[in-house]
Amino acid sequence: MFSKKLNSTLNIQNSTLKTNYPQPLNAINAINAINAINAINAKNVFSEVVMESKEIRRQFLQYFKEKGHEVVKSSPLLPQDDPTLLFTNAGMVQFKGVFLGLETRPYTRATSCQKCMRAGGKHSDLENVGHTARHHTFFEMLGNFSFGDYFKKEAITFAWELLTEWFRLPKEKLWVSVFEEDDEAESLWKTLTDVNPSQIVRLGAKDNFWQMGDTGPCGPCSEIIIDQGAEAGCGRADCNIECDCDRYLELWNLVFMQYNRDEQGNLTPLPKPSIDTGMGLERIAAVLQGKLNNFDTDLFSPIISSITTLQGVSYREDPKTDASVRVIADHIRASVFLLSEGLVPSNEGRGYVLRRIIRRASRHARLLGSEEPFLHRIVDAVIEAMGDVYPEIIDERERVKKLLKIEEERFIRTVEKGLQLFDDILKEVRSKNLDTIPGEEVFRLYDTFGFPLDLAKDIANDEGLKIDEEGFRKALEQQRIRARASRETEDQQENLIYSKIMEQAGQTLFVGYETLKKEATIKAIVKDGELSDTLKEGQEGEVILDRTPFYAESGGQVGDRGVIHSEAFHMEVLDTVKPIQGIHVHRVRVLRGEVRVNDRVTASVDKERRKATMRNHTATHLLHRALRMVLGEHVKQAGSLVEPERLRFDFTHYDSLRPEEIKEIEDIVNQKIMEDLPVRTDVMSIEDAINAGAMALFDEKYGDTVRVVSAGDFSKELCGGTHCNSTGEIGSFLILTEGSVASGIRRIEAITGEAVLGYIRKREDEFNRLKELLKTDSPLKRVEKLLKDLKTLEKEVERLKTSGASDVIGDALRNAVEVDGTKVVAVLSDGLNHKELRLLADRIKDRLQSGVIVAGAINDGEASVVCMVTKDLTDRFNAGQIMKRIAQLTNGKGGGRDVLAQGGTKDGNRFKELMKNIKEVFREG
Repeated sequence: MFSKKLNSTLNIQNSTLKTNYPQPLNAINAINAINAINAINAKNVFSEVVMESKEIRRQFLQYFKEKGHEVVKSSPLLPQDDPTLLFTNAGMVQFKGVFLGLETRPYTRATSCQKCMRAGGKHSDLENVGHTARHHTFFEMLGNFSFGDYFKKEAITFAWELLTEWFRLPKEKLWVSVFEEDDEAESLWKTLTDVNPSQIVRLGAKDNFWQMGDTGPCGPCSEIIIDQGAEAGCGRADCNIECDCDRYLELWNLVFMQYNRDEQGNLTPLPKPSIDTGMGLERIAAVLQGKLNNFDTDLFSPIISSITTLQGVSYREDPKTDASVRVIADHIRASVFLLSEGLVPSNEGRGYVLRRIIRRASRHARLLGSEEPFLHRIVDAVIEAMGDVYPEIIDERERVKKLLKIEEERFIRTVEKGLQLFDDILKEVRSKNLDTIPGEEVFRLYDTFGFPLDLAKDIANDEGLKIDEEGFRKALEQQRIRARASRETEDQQENLIYSKIMEQAGQTLFVGYETLKKEATIKAIVKDGELSDTLKEGQEGEVILDRTPFYAESGGQVGDRGVIHSEAFHMEVLDTVKPIQGIHVHRVRVLRGEVRVNDRVTASVDKERRKATMRNHTATHLLHRALRMVLGEHVKQAGSLVEPERLRFDFTHYDSLRPEEIKEIEDIVNQKIMEDLPVRTDVMSIEDAINAGAMALFDEKYGDTVRVVSAGDFSKELCGGTHCNSTGEIGSFLILTEGSVASGIRRIEAITGEAVLGYIRKREDEFNRLKELLKTDSPLKRVEKLLKDLKTLEKEVERLKTSGASDVIGDALRNAVEVDGTKVVAVLSDGLNHKELRLLADRIKDRLQSGVIVAGAINDGEASVVCMVTKDLTDRFNAGQIMKRIAQLTNGKGGGRDVLAQGGTKDGNRFKELMKNIKEVFREG
């Protein structure tokens, strides 16, 4: 009946609602549909038309297309070629290179609806989301752009025409602000439009002058503002266009990019002035749908309906509930879009911002009463609202759900205790009528439970409280000082020695990229942590040369080994390290003769060892690229170790690799090895390297000049290590293991070249031995049969152990005692393990039907115990509590659920005596 009525309602040809809902409708879709209709049909006090968000997008882009603009697709939220930005935060970001004159496009006019994020960094609205009508993390920016084509005249005309003629906004409610020195803009507004001249306001640079950075393109701007009426305002008599309340709502910002600012702050006119405008879709949708809150628009209504339905809460009845619902609705949009672009939660950079967003939403879900992961359940609502516009979120639906569930499970698991203790701190602060939470208390939670400061700030903000961040930082610094003290004491003397050597002898010149053998001079010797003039036969120490072909351990690659010799002595190089930047230290053992400072020597690197290391290092680069191809662009290097024997590679990923993924990665790497791609190293500036597409590591520090290692067109990375001349030199590649090393970090260990051949031969030998032992040419089938037979025999043993227990069960039932009118059976049958005891207890329960069973067995003086309570008695007896009482009386351990528990004790004699007097367990103790 309800479904028929609803479908009938939806089939009505509403001029503003064009969505066709599927039939039959489920409950959530039904509620979402009704809310959409109500939102669209609401009385609109701001406009003569009511318009869906989809129609607003369409009409905006269509209008500018008719004005000669190229409709450009939204760029990703993760800027591909702008490391200065965490996220795309404005429509102009994808055109930044055009505005700066670094690139050209086949068009000079453009329009777009851009996905944007403002969370993290200086452009962050995270803490305000949920508490205001306008703040969001994820939002959409409508914009039009001119690259040296039209300027102020056309920009003003376009904006006014679209708002007043296409969107039918009442002209009397529109205000305009201009930069206080921009006479031209004010004059154009007066002559080109019929805006009320008294509603044109001049404002200062803080509000109406825009610049891309400290230097570069900049210019005045003009904002179009709508007066939403006194009921939307603060109620003050002096409320005006500059007030921070919601009465005067900024709709559209027109930036007139006409100057270039130099390093001295001087402004010079640009030869081709440009236009950059931005209007938030959420804001214009609220206005065109007659709403004073963005969350009441059709952009959010399906999501909010899904949240309230699944959580069983009402919206717009309780302010705290409403705030939590809005936080979840906003944050789930941001999470879905970021995850769909390949970003994964982590503890740094963009990944950390995503983790904060997910965890903040998860905490608010808990405030609504959710005890299990919740966010993955509302992904479908986001896709319903936005999937037709952004199909990429449809494609990534299942992956996004999986990642959200994993991250929420981690959050619940890791901060559960911290949340409970933080609630206690909040109660104590409120009881003392304080408005600030002590920083030392927050640090204690951070230090003990890993409770993040950001999460504490979010919770405090929701409760109207502040955190003493200075106190937190002081406590953190004190801990760091304590932790560093002993290390610095040990390291300081050592670093002083190497600094002194470099001051006197200069830096070591590394020539190991070009040669593995070099004549050199010994500049210093260190023995037992002190400078020395000599090293004698049999002694170990450290030697510093003026130049060396030995690679010093860095960037994950181990140091070289080899020999340093002259006619007078012979030294074995055990390792090469770089204790301070600029000095290569050779750790040596003197095998013959005596070594002195200023001796001339020949330094020779172990050639085969270096070659093996180079194979593994080049293979690491191929592996990194293959991982990104198979798993996604979210994969980033999180650590590596390159040795002659193997390579180890840590990377960001949310789940274990499937066998077919490992095979695909191996196949890609081996294919590139067989293609024998040339490996080239170029030295260039860091800027040129990044612009050329080289991959850099976020946690690495790079100088002004870097080495870029390329394997054909397949891989390109910043790297200071040593590499093959071509990928064919690697020979072959094999992954040995894949596993987890930390939350969100996976590790692969692999081998190359001769090590692969050795591994295969070893496995082949093992296989042949297995065939001999099993006396078959098909050992796999033989092992499968043996395991199957073993399982059958184990079941037979269990049956034989318990089938003869009929007499035991009968005796136990006859000897049952009563406790408060309930039968309690205590049975002791030695030689059984916990699994067999459960089988025995189950058989007793089947015959008992109602009662408590305590089954025990003694093996080697130790007792195993199982307790069962029939379901009809769980309101009076609890198996877990009974087991704890048994453990208490026998110095044992145990616990469990209401119907089943198990435990044990090392004191078998005491347990045996207790079983003879089982009523003792049920007495108050």
